Amino acid sequence: NAFDQDEIPEGAILVARDQVIAKAHNQTQLLNDVTAHAEILAITSGFQYLGSKYLTDCTLYITLEPCLMCAGALHWSKISRIVWGANDDKNGHRRCCTHSPFHSKTQIDQGLFADECARFMKDFFLLKRNKI
Repeated sequence: NAFDQDEIPEGAILVARDQVIAKAHNQTQLLNDVTAHAEILAITSGFQYLGSKYLTDCTLYITLEPCLMCAGALHWSKISRIVWGANDDKNGHRRCCTHSPFHSKTQIDQGLFADECARFMKDFFLLKRNKI
């Protein structure tokens, strides 16, 4: 998993019609690719699985609020619903957007296991700092 691979431990699960169709975690270190965020990897797998460039009737569950790059990709995917755990005050899309960057038909639910997600991220960065 991302934590064990020294990646920022954000995960994503994409669900269509009550079936998990994609799972991903950040792989920016592994792939040497700053765009290899969990959301991007999960929706790319979802497009391939569904054979479609849109993710209508899909829900994406993610650990953290998406960054602006991921929010843009999610907008264009026309995904039906996005659910995230913790807000990301440092790198989340809300840091630079005064309005929602998501498609107007996308339902947003935030705060699912927010405390647990935030604690997990804090623990990761605390461990990372102590290794240096």
